[in-house]
Amino acid sequence: MRSGRPLAALVAALVGVMLSGAPPAAHADQPAFVVNPISHVDTLIGTGTGGETVGEINNFPGATVPFGMVQYSPDTTDTYAGYDHDNERSTGFSMTHASVGCAAFGDISMLPTTTPIGPRPWDDWEEIAHDGTEVGVPGYYTVRFPVTGVTAELTATTRTGVGRFSYPANSQPALFHVRSGGSLGGNDAATIQIGQDHTTITGSATTGGFCGKNNTYTVYFAMKFSRPFTSYGTWDGDAVYPGAGSADSIHSGGYVEFPTGSTLEARTAISYVSVDGARANLAAEGGRSFDEVRAAALAQWNAALARITVAGTDSADLQTFYTSLYRTLLHPNTFNDADGRYIGFDGKIHTVARGHTQYANFSDWDTYRCLAALQALLFPAQAGDMAQSLVNDAEQSGSLPRWALANSATGEMTGDNVVPLIVNLYTFGARDFDVKTALRYMVSGATQGGVGRGGYVERPGIATYLERGYAPQTDEFRADHNIVGASITLEWSVDDFAISRFADALGDTATAAEFQNRAQYWQNLFNPATGYLSPRNADGTFPLGPGFVEPLRGFGQEGYDEGNAEQYLWLVPHNVAGLVAALGGRQAAADRLDRFLTELNAGPNRPFMWAGNEPDFGVPWLYNYVGQPWKTQEAVNRVRSELFGPRPDGEPGNDDLGAQSSWYVWAALGLFPSTPGTPVLTVNTPLFDRAQVSIPGGKTIRIFAPGASGHNGLKYINGLSVDGRATDQTFLPESFIRTGGDVTFSLSATPTMVWGAAEAAAPPSFGAAAPPSQQRS
Repeated sequence: MRSGRPLAALVAALVGVMLSGAPPAAHADQPAFVVNPISHVDTLIGTGTGGETVGEINNFPGATVPFGMVQYSPDTTDTYAGYDHDNERSTGFSMTHASVGCAAFGDISMLPTTTPIGPRPWDDWEEIAHDGTEVGVPGYYTVRFPVTGVTAELTATTRTGVGRFSYPANSQPALFHVRSGGSLGGNDAATIQIGQDHTTITGSATTGGFCGKNNTYTVYFAMKFSRPFTSYGTWDGDAVYPGAGSADSIHSGGYVEFPTGSTLEARTAISYVSVDGARANLAAEGGRSFDEVRAAALAQWNAALARITVAGTDSADLQTFYTSLYRTLLHPNTFNDADGRYIGFDGKIHTVARGHTQYANFSDWDTYRCLAALQALLFPAQAGDMAQSLVNDAEQSGSLPRWALANSATGEMTGDNVVPLIVNLYTFGARDFDVKTALRYMVSGATQGGVGRGGYVERPGIATYLERGYAPQTDEFRADHNIVGASITLEWSVDDFAISRFADALGDTATAAEFQNRAQYWQNLFNPATGYLSPRNADGTFPLGPGFVEPLRGFGQEGYDEGNAEQYLWLVPHNVAGLVAALGGRQAAADRLDRFLTELNAGPNRPFMWAGNEPDFGVPWLYNYVGQPWKTQEAVNRVRSELFGPRPDGEPGNDDLGAQSSWYVWAALGLFPSTPGTPVLTVNTPLFDRAQVSIPGGKTIRIFAPGASGHNGLKYINGLSVDGRATDQTFLPESFIRTGGDVTFSLSATPTMVWGAAEAAAPPSFGAAAPPSQQRS
């Protein structure tokens, strides 16, 4: 692959950014802590295709800053998330991106070229070089187009992208295309205006339709060049108009020309409020040179990534870890302008409180499981703003948004997963948000449905669900390509458990008790005749035959969203003990897990684990609950080592706004947030000999696992101590994420059947076991 490591090391040395409060020095026999984490990030990792099961991983390699509004990155043809490393044809560089599973963003595209303007410049593309000149590191990306000889360099601030484009000194014109109507999801409207000062271009793009939904948003831009262009023109998708200064068409765009051999900088700011907002953002953030912006972006990234520092001997593991950590800090995205203004869910302009940020783009079905906990643990102030942003969305629209993109709820995926997302943010450190209003909207959605704008309903069919105690297989619960009654019941059980925990933390014991009871509705799906959590008809019967049946649709089984009965069997993270009892006890559950983990990434249509999709994220740690923790250690290590790595196909599935990457970060640390809504961290063998996690208040979580790193690292736990006290428990005290402290693993080359095997060593479960009538013998 085209690696960014050499340049990463160079720019890190150039910037000279060191960690504040350097980690302790290593002993002679210990690997040293990483000092400049940016030197271990290659943004080309995970930008490829992983085969039929994995598909496009959908990461973008371009320039951004942590949680930035702008993601200035290359696009390739025929991709729905922007970039595919295996595709050599680049349509240029656009300002917005996200690692999502449907066409989205890719707004305001630009292409530097020396190819003369033809009859269809909106279709032009350039070949990406294969000579090692494509490089991606935090805050910087560069590539050469070998046919035209143009070199592009990209960097970014929060709201601007800064490009430096070097044209060859030959007889060809130095042209610069701007596609206002080139959004990846298509456009409902687009405009472009070329300034008479010969240095500016402004415009807008209206787009949306995420995964077939009816959401729309408009993004505005203001672009300024470092030197005047000599000629210009526009197009509307039907024809090219030389000398024309504007176009208004869903396929609109334009071009400007510079002297042959030019090197120019283009600064582009965006705003979701107005062109004037984009101009103001450009004025606020666009005053520095390209190299100054790049240095500042590198410094931001080094400071952010330094929240976790590790010590290991395997460079590939270090690169995979820090690239994964980098990806967990890309989304959600800043949504307000530099002056605090943003467009709300009501379509009106609002102003965020001074010193705070309004965030957008929450793929909650993906990210509540382990990304939210990581972001809140590392960045509680930002996490508080994320939670408040969702509360603001509810205040403006009438309900909490499910899968919020820009300023609307798409309603994508099943469940009400914005609830555990907010609760996990709160649990792991976010405090500065309106918790009482958040709880009020959670309860409203869970009891009355949560009616929003444009036909959006947070929990469709809630009255039927509450009447029966499950979501029946009816048209009322049909969503997208599946009948997903089982998925909804399981997800709403998790969501209701999160409400119970949140209410209890806020002193509302009555609400806590009510929703703790509702959190056990998953039991109403358990079919003792088959040992599955199965969809049910409105009359209470189970429509599926005994055992696993082949899917009736193309992407999972009927009743399950993106998955099947085997994969969703394990989605009871808040009451694993109850599920284990229903399955016939600890050994029966362990045997079932053994069969399930025969394959690690089977996809939606086979009865095995699908590591590349979120419902199975927590499965490897379930052995900790059934007295066989050595199998958790084996399973996590298999996924880490076989499915992740420093290569373009180095993830097991769509990254989903950092969800997959956060799984790897937790797994590499030897911890996992197993139960949404709780601070429970269950353990596995760490990947590194030492790690330090900086948490608020100057506290630190210190992890020691001598012998863990390297190809021949010790893979099994034979002892654990917390703050110097030995423990047999396979999880950390709940207070640990607030107080910090020391976790020391004693490791061996062979599994132990003793440590962590006692029933009392299992992580806690919350709720009664399944009734005897529902237990499988």
